[in-house]
Amino acid sequence: MTDQVSWGLYIANFTYLVGMAAAAVLLVIPAYIYQFKPIKEIVVLGELFAASSIVMAILFVMVDLGRLDRFWHMIPFIGSMNFPQSLLAWDVLVLNGYLFLNLLIPVYLLVTFYYRKTPNWKFILPFILLSIPTAVGIHTVTAFLYNGLAARPFWNASILAPRFLASALCSGPAIMIIIFQIIRKVSVIEIEDKALFKIAELIAYAMFLNLFLLAAEFFKEYYSDTVHIAPFKYLFEGLHGHTQLVPWIWTAMTMNVTAFILFLIPRTRKKLSTLNLACIFIIIGVWIEKGPGFVVPGFVPDPLGEILRVHAQPLGAHGLSSASGRRGSSSSTLLMKVALPSRRVCSATRVREGDAPSPASALIFCLVNSFKSRERWSCVIGGPESQDLGQEVLLLFEHVLF
Repeated sequence: MTDQVSWGLYIANFTYLVGMAAAAVLLVIPAYIYQFKPIKEIVVLGELFAASSIVMAILFVMVDLGRLDRFWHMIPFIGSMNFPQSLLAWDVLVLNGYLFLNLLIPVYLLVTFYYRKTPNWKFILPFILLSIPTAVGIHTVTAFLYNGLAARPFWNASILAPRFLASALCSGPAIMIIIFQIIRKVSVIEIEDKALFKIAELIAYAMFLNLFLLAAEFFKEYYSDTVHIAPFKYLFEGLHGHTQLVPWIWTAMTMNVTAFILFLIPRTRKKLSTLNLACIFIIIGVWIEKGPGFVVPGFVPDPLGEILRVHAQPLGAHGLSSASGRRGSSSSTLLMKVALPSRRVCSATRVREGDAPSPASALIFCLVNSFKSRERWSCVIGGPESQDLGQEVLLLFEHVLF
């Protein structure tokens, strides 16, 4: 990163992770609107995945700020957010609002499952419906952060927000498919192949839209052939000998088209080996397309007409990116540790009428309980017998909370 190229790896990852979070809508609509039972069984996991993605996205923004003493300006009612003029202020509001919804909805449903009661849909359904336009809004506002920069013709395109949404509905669900298979492998949670195949089918439609919008951009730039074609040529052909990104973007395009074909053909879409290969291709391809293939060309050429050589990010940047990713992965693991056993509560040995713990205690109980073997407790996901220390911790929680 230099004075001319002020955005790099952090903002690229932020853009990608916001798309991953928005992709939860691909599970919410078939689960709650169309009542598709195989996906409805796992939609809570998808919402928690979206919450952890938002956490990672916010961490990358904090890292990119550089001076964290300025972070308080982004806190509503405390700092100077310059709302509504600032697009960053809008982004802060929609990201935190979406994070709140993706924690409220699954926590409410999990606590209800723990008590073995029917959810109050009159209470929770408005929040579920609100999460759908909010998911669209978070990536739309992120696109507007780029789109509003009139001096950057590569970003200043009205088609940018639809492209962001289409690519988000590819990469996010692709990661979810792999995560769901891992959960199914290491736990006793039953996830039907029918749910995975339906998600893959929806990814195929989204990838078609993504490729179509990219082709429309190609036509506009190359047919008009104005001076604003320079960033496109820099990315896809190389400009004045600068070809560092060319092999990257064509690798991404090859992966995306190959994945689209694999998702489109029912035989390959319904075979786990080719399905997983297509998911990996989309995850990598969309990251290249929305990361270095999108952020860097927007700065080329700079206002003085200079074309800068792309340099590798320093080790410190990779370290901070890795740290932010680990924090997000830890939050995702913690949420799943709570969600999986809570979803499997069945017998009445621990929860009796008139003697049920508080909702917070219920979640903590299942979190600690998830380290126990399923032969002794009813709300576990399996695993080896706990050690004496784990048993003592569990007994301590029982003594304090129950």
